[in-house]
Amino acid sequence: MLAGATAALTARARADETPTVTVGFANITEDASVRLEGTGFTGADVRESFSLAARRRPVELVFYDNALDRTKAVANAQDAIRRHVDVYVQYGWDSAIDADIGRLLTAAKIPVLAINRPVPGAPLYTADNAAAGRIAGEALARHAADNWQGRPVDVVIIGPPADAMNRIDERIGGISDGVAPVTGTPTRIDTGGNAQKADALLRAFLGAHANRKVLVAALDDATALAAKSAIEGSGRHADAVIASHGCDHSVHGNSSDKKELDPINRGSLLLGSVGFFLDRYGYDVLPLAADLAAGRPVAPRTATQHRLVTPANAFVIYPPIDMN
Repeated sequence: MLAGATAALTARARADETPTVTVGFANITEDASVRLEGTGFTGADVRESFSLAARRRPVELVFYDNALDRTKAVANAQDAIRRHVDVYVQYGWDSAIDADIGRLLTAAKIPVLAINRPVPGAPLYTADNAAAGRIAGEALARHAADNWQGRPVDVVIIGPPADAMNRIDERIGGISDGVAPVTGTPTRIDTGGNAQKADALLRAFLGAHANRKVLVAALDDATALAAKSAIEGSGRHADAVIASHGCDHSVHGNSSDKKELDPINRGSLLLGSVGFFLDRYGYDVLPLAADLAAGRPVAPRTATQHRLVTPANAFVIYPPIDMN
């Protein structure tokens, strides 16, 4: 008994002696008006995830705001070098700037971890838009196979224009692959970056395609909610369903904040939204940063584990705050 207690105390002492890792995190932007990665999340959501994740680890965080500005991004890296951080996490937006920052930190012998856009020679943590799109497309195809077998089906991909920075084109390609068993080429409806246009544009499509079932792949949650309004306003509840991308706060909520993805809303036209989990980045990235700082091997590329969040599993993936 005494030996066991001694072992436990020794283990606790070793845990307490774990050296603190100083991580510099340069966020892409703290501008609340900027939505990230073609979703509804902001830089504040990402930063908060790092703050929360750090509570579980011997980590000291130094926060920086790149502000989508080259001068600030370079100044942030230079400040991190002066502070002698153990590892630098760069959430960038421009390949040339990322390369410059990578050279600065490499010269200072500070390891770099990149988020969503590569820094040459650094491990990358990134969303996988092609995989996310495929998950949504397959969910729509399953719905058609389970409920509309033998009926004529149209597929619509609706949302903002292709954006190389946010890799919307990869998302569209994944959707097309996922729905391939249902249709040849989906119809693309471009909202021009204004989600509210989705209502009128989709109403027009539904009016021109009467007596057909419609699978709607929304490229983001704001578009999905506008598409839902269009379907309801057109009286096509029985003829259309939606799968979306992002799973931001607009579509899932806690027990006192009812949203579309809610266990008591199983009949929603929104089958689900593929989680991009920007509000959990810190939990995935900080372990990689700790490994880098300790000299342990880190995979060249680690992808977000995207998952379709539905009314049935929403509270499993995002437990309601009021119940904790």
